[in-house]
Amino acid sequence: MLKLLITDHGFAYENLVQDLSDKEFYMSDYVPEIEMSLPEKVWLLDTTLRDGEQMPGVTYTIDEKILIAHQLDELRVPKIEAGFPITSRGETEAVKKIANLGLDSTIVALARPLKSDIDRALDCDVPYIHIFISTSDLHIEHMMNTTREEVMRQTVEGIEYAKDHGVRVEYSPQDATRTDMGFLKQICVAASEAGAEMLNIPDTVGVMTPRVTYEFFKELKKAVDTPLSAHAHNDLGQATATSLAAVEAGAEQIHVCVNGLGERAGNTSLEEVALSLAAQYEIETGLNYQKIAETSRLVEQLSGVYMPPSTPIVGDNAFSHEAGIHVHGLLGFRGNYEIMSAEFVGKKSRVVAGKHAGRHGIFKMVTDMGFEPSEEQLRAIAREVKSLGDTGKLVTDSDLYAITKNILDIRQEDRVKLQQLLVVTGNNIVPTASVTLSVDGNEMIGSGTGNGPIDSAINAIRNVVNGFADFTLEKFMMKAITGGTDAVADVTVAVKQGDKLITANSVNGDTVMASVEAILKGMNRLLEKKGA
Repeated sequence: MLKLLITDHGFAYENLVQDLSDKEFYMSDYVPEIEMSLPEKVWLLDTTLRDGEQMPGVTYTIDEKILIAHQLDELRVPKIEAGFPITSRGETEAVKKIANLGLDSTIVALARPLKSDIDRALDCDVPYIHIFISTSDLHIEHMMNTTREEVMRQTVEGIEYAKDHGVRVEYSPQDATRTDMGFLKQICVAASEAGAEMLNIPDTVGVMTPRVTYEFFKELKKAVDTPLSAHAHNDLGQATATSLAAVEAGAEQIHVCVNGLGERAGNTSLEEVALSLAAQYEIETGLNYQKIAETSRLVEQLSGVYMPPSTPIVGDNAFSHEAGIHVHGLLGFRGNYEIMSAEFVGKKSRVVAGKHAGRHGIFKMVTDMGFEPSEEQLRAIAREVKSLGDTGKLVTDSDLYAITKNILDIRQEDRVKLQQLLVVTGNNIVPTASVTLSVDGNEMIGSGTGNGPIDSAINAIRNVVNGFADFTLEKFMMKAITGGTDAVADVTVAVKQGDKLITANSVNGDTVMASVEAILKGMNRLLEKKGA
């Protein structure tokens, strides 16, 4: 373990972090001779609670913001931008509560270089204020209706006012990458002389390429000694690449958002940056990498924005393998098709069934389930899996389990069966469900409420089996197979009990019944004894 005492650039706490030198990252051996000015460490400022919440459709309650702040602190994010206090009383209250949680992370508040903004931030008890103002002629002329001279005056006076009140200051010239370079250098020098200890350079609308970003930061480095930070937006899908290019030019900090949330197409992804720095550059960030997947899931749940399965590092498929050739290689040696351990980021590698699956992968899955098929039975299982996959259906764990039991002629009844379900919903009542289940032959009755008929039905089932078959619903996905109001619902769920995660699927013309059937399939798989 490498012990770091990090006391500059805006935070001060003692981290126990992993020594990256003994981690298994399977990267390219080709190391070209290229000019880079890599810093020894890169600090991350997470703006999930500020810029991330500016994503259309995303809003957090104060309690939710506090939950995310605690999680970011467990992740050991150096700086947390908790919000923009002047925007509302609720925002002020949230930032103040987070600032007084006693977290190790440094809590940051955003402000314009206006006395009213800065005073509101100071009222929140934050030790660090991030001051911004637009500096591009485009914004100055067409948004602010002012002059470069006025922007310069507000910048210097705002920073000095904040510094006079004993806080640290980071300065952002908004729309920096579309700002005249001569003026940008002047205002950055002025901001440094006024007391800014970090200069954050926003690519506000994501116009930069990695190569141009490198030259841009390299040019700024010639003008100022103050550490530089990169803040990129993902409008053209290059936020992570341009942020890393800034680091190659010597930038000491990157602004990030969990799951890449943010305005329009989002901000730079925390997950992508953190793992790229670790695996490709061997640069330490101080993060507790094992908390990355957990943090991503929490933000998914609270933001309501769920990542596509193909999302790097945190997506459901990031460490999932179906194709026979890939699985064969993976089972021989993980590094063949995984550049890092899934456990390093708090996930698990998994083999999934499907029409591209080979016998090696299917054999691994069914033996993990406790079965011992013969070679002939294995071929039969593989044929059934491929046949099901050819219909366009997702082959879930429960599907594979059912196919295997059928081929091996194993008969076992479900331990939990649905006998009756009643759901009541309407515009003036709380959705309520009552359910009768047969559990190991015993009739059990219960009820539950929720924010809709599906949620109430699932809660009713959970209340009935609580203590007997505790489970959590990790994923819930529904799609319509046909069009129109009579569309057939195709529901896939992932249910978890302890460390065991099972996927299950059901198709039904009734969306509630499709959901309940999928849940019960997953539950029964969790309850079945290994090898039964």
